[in-house]
Amino acid sequence: MAVRNHQFNAIAFEENLNLKQLAGVFPNSRVTSRELRATLDQSGGMYIFPFGAIVTHDISADRRDAELARLRASIPKLTAKVVREDYTVVEDPSFRTGIVDGVLRVDSFTPARAGIVALTVAQSAAMEYYEQLVEQLFERVAKLVEAMERRGTVPMRTRPLHRFIGAAIVTRTEVISVLHLLDKPDEAWEDPAMDRIYDDLRAEFDLSDRYTALESKLRSIQESLELLVDIARDRRLVLLEGTVVALILLELILMLLPLLR
Repeated sequence: MAVRNHQFNAIAFEENLNLKQLAGVFPNSRVTSRELRATLDQSGGMYIFPFGAIVTHDISADRRDAELARLRASIPKLTAKVVREDYTVVEDPSFRTGIVDGVLRVDSFTPARAGIVALTVAQSAAMEYYEQLVEQLFERVAKLVEAMERRGTVPMRTRPLHRFIGAAIVTRTEVISVLHLLDKPDEAWEDPAMDRIYDDLRAEFDLSDRYTALESKLRSIQESLELLVDIARDRRLVLLEGTVVALILLELILMLLPLLR
């Protein structure tokens, strides 16, 4: 058999996807708890993952656009802001399975192996989306800390800070929930070759280190926000104490005024 290239194209959306709902949109699909898998051509197909990623492989660009249009028609609120990632797998019967110059080469490319590649590429695209999200949070926190450094305190208006903290908590929860993306699929445990493919691809996309970096940034964001909240609370306590002292002094003055007449 001749050498053949297999092209994977991943798109990660902001929204999570309901696989059971989409099963009616793609009637020739098979749904599991992990993915929706649809066969589009004789050798090509599409994978939809609940964490908001879609992967197509070995289909034309026109067919891919048509399937994405069908998806958007079924979910009108689907965001237009996406993260894209492409990857090529080379099927070469004369080569042992492994990654050479950033390209996965396999001796035989079975549907099960295609599923492993699709999952890993989807994980990488989803991870990139979360990296961008956390980086935006990190930059906003840095600006708040810089403003505190210049003023020596935080503004009295804490509602914007509270809203930002709420957004940061939601983002942190979403990012932590992607931990299951790094779980090894059952197929990899059952096939040593697929296990090696999954480990090689995970290392190629640097998924573990990227997740560790995300956790580190999230901890830094959390610590900075806790500091800002403590400073805002202390400032309000000082203001409250000052107000109480002023009221006591005013009461004393009012009590002494009749005696001074």
